[in-house]
Amino acid sequence: MNVKSTYPARVLALVTMLMSLVMANQVHAEIDGISDPSSTFNLRAEPGYIATPDGGSTLIWGFADAAGGTPMQYPGPTLIVNEGDTVTINLTNNLAEPVSVVFPGQTDVAASGGASGLLTNEAPPSGGTVRYTFTASHAGTYMYHSGTNPELQMEMGLVGALIVRPAGYDAANNKIAYGHPDTVFDHEYLFFLTEMDVAMHDAIDQGRPQDVDNAGYHPTLWFINGRNGPDTMSPANQPWLPHQPYSALARIHPGEKLLLRVVGAGRHTHPFHTHGNDFEQIARDGRMLQSAPGAGPDLQRGDYTMQTVPGGTYDAVFQWTGRELGWDIYGTPAQGGIAHMCNGLDRPSAGFDPVTHEYCPDHGKPLPVVLPETQDLTFGGFYSGSPFIGALADLPPGEGGLNLYGGMFFMWHSHNAVEQVNNDIFPGGMTTMLIVEPPGVPIP
Repeated sequence: MNVKSTYPARVLALVTMLMSLVMANQVHAEIDGISDPSSTFNLRAEPGYIATPDGGSTLIWGFADAAGGTPMQYPGPTLIVNEGDTVTINLTNNLAEPVSVVFPGQTDVAASGGASGLLTNEAPPSGGTVRYTFTASHAGTYMYHSGTNPELQMEMGLVGALIVRPAGYDAANNKIAYGHPDTVFDHEYLFFLTEMDVAMHDAIDQGRPQDVDNAGYHPTLWFINGRNGPDTMSPANQPWLPHQPYSALARIHPGEKLLLRVVGAGRHTHPFHTHGNDFEQIARDGRMLQSAPGAGPDLQRGDYTMQTVPGGTYDAVFQWTGRELGWDIYGTPAQGGIAHMCNGLDRPSAGFDPVTHEYCPDHGKPLPVVLPETQDLTFGGFYSGSPFIGALADLPPGEGGLNLYGGMFFMWHSHNAVEQVNNDIFPGGMTTMLIVEPPGVPIP
């Protein structure tokens, strides 16, 4: 595979894709992954190439969903099961060296077939198979990865996420993360964080495995869900990213709860930062932060940056309301905002509107600054022409265009500046966006 694109061309493609995804509602608020009524998954380990926004093409080893007939991908398919399920993983190895899979956080994993390895049974090279079976006994967010030569094979891409739904989960009526009402959410997104030392991949690609230098590990690419920014914001399953199917663009409405499932699948700590509001971390490593069984996440902690350590998984709830901003998030008609009422009253003393989720004490308050004239502004691609949610205003020709519904955009990214580039080209790396959309805009 030979990717020949330029960085400006990729940004132009992003512009086109963002417009189409919003109009077609192609970004899903349910996590992309695979599930099966029998919780049986057939994976293949095989090589392939991923694309980077700066025009690069890099060899990886990835897992493929053999039953779905899809190519190998980075990260591997997200496996979604239910608490109490007996999970079976059938692995076929199409690589030239042994491969295995381990499941941190799962107990009593039984392996059959293949050959004995250091951590578990391994599928022999060139078509060997092995089977793993375990009971998903705890709801939560987990990862799975190769247990064979992991310092190389995890770096090469043999990693993926495992999500265990709690008993009582109902996608239509009862979205809960851990079986307790205090873990309810409206939308959920996966943020699978990795980094890559391209020199190691090039050495393998060129048949120089002796040149792989773990002691001199030096990553130059950083990923969310197997993509670098700005590709992180493109829709899922893009044909020009055949081995990187997962998007990382999050969307919610004011007042809704967004569940972040964050996985640290690399070697380095990644401080994942959520602009717009603090999050409440409710679980770590598949265990709810509770003081006693049944207490719910009473030990949850609020923060604005998640220090994601290697091998760690985290669940957190993010909510945006605009509370106590001091001005009406929907604006006033005099300032070009949307005319509406808050709970049917002019300005109630407390509470949130049940439809718009506006913070009612701020209803009708004007933006406390005088906006500059249009000719004095510099426009970003996500600016709607108005500072208010749901409002669109005139923009100069060729400016804006990526915010079709007047949503409010917040950058979510690594707080390590070096991780926001693609081979030293900014912006990129671990960078994506959250869009707070106005009420009525569908979020599938």
